[in-house]
Amino acid sequence: MTTLDLIGSSPKFRAVLNQINMVAPVDCAVLIQGETGTGKEVIARAIHQAGPRRNQPFVALNCAAIPSGLLESDLFGHERGAFTGACTQTKGRFQMSDGGTLFLDEIGDMPLELQPKLLRVLQEQEFERLGSSQTVRVNVRVVAATNQDLEQLVNKKLFRMDLFYRLNVIPLCLPPLRERVQDILPLTEFFVARFAARFNKSIDLIPDEVVEVLKAHDWPGNIRELQNFIERAVLFSHGSVLRLPLGLKQTVKQNSQSASRTLADADRAHILEALTQTDWLIGGQDGAANRLGLPRTTLIYKMRKLGIEIRRSTRVRAIRQYEQCRAAASA
Repeated sequence: MTTLDLIGSSPKFRAVLNQINMVAPVDCAVLIQGETGTGKEVIARAIHQAGPRRNQPFVALNCAAIPSGLLESDLFGHERGAFTGACTQTKGRFQMSDGGTLFLDEIGDMPLELQPKLLRVLQEQEFERLGSSQTVRVNVRVVAATNQDLEQLVNKKLFRMDLFYRLNVIPLCLPPLRERVQDILPLTEFFVARFAARFNKSIDLIPDEVVEVLKAHDWPGNIRELQNFIERAVLFSHGSVLRLPLGLKQTVKQNSQSASRTLADADRAHILEALTQTDWLIGGQDGAANRLGLPRTTLIYKMRKLGIEIRRSTRVRAIRQYEQCRAAASA
């Protein structure tokens, strides 16, 4: 179907693969929806590589990662002198992806004032660079993605209705990892092999009790969270057997409720440790989220789910909780 290694055999993921087979040959816009970390860019690349544009460029842009004042230039390019610092003529992402596919991630964060220009490109396949009146024609397939409810944004007048319908020609919804429990083991095996090679380790066995713990967790950060977790596990494993970090070397009970509670306790202790070491700074380069390898929003979600209050007044109590967790783990 595609040269990409799409991992999973669960019914919901097989349904996604079937949709890729159907939409890839059809040269129209695709809107991929799904929670953060579900692999939207991987699916976009699969659509590109399974379609007739596979030998042409695939260009990706995260609309939320570019300041709104620079996004127009990044998308459409600019002429020399168009603004302060524009020393040369520069191609935008649309021109760079001419003949191929442009993946617009986090499309729900695109500024409202820029959306009419995007709509025009989708309809007419033409635009003008910043500072130019000359029309540039392109032949680009747009695949957009979002973790937001665009229809709700349309109702709130934060997203244009006509642009939504233009993007939503073929909607594709990715299931969260908690609905793909059957795929957790093959994904874990894939990540173990990747990180073992990176860290020059040889890990040949993933114990059944480890698999049960991983399957019992709800993974709010989805595949990205699983990837980060397995990277830590591989890094701290010794020998040829995968070991869970955070002191989970004890025998895990077989029922899923106990396994879920064990992993939740371990996550709680690990997060409290990171918060203590960063003086309760959550975001930023020196924050706990970066130290844990998680997006800031995911860490806040996990803290709330685990009952860790964000208020700094809970700092002393959280430190005590962490010390109690560490003492219990070593007992």
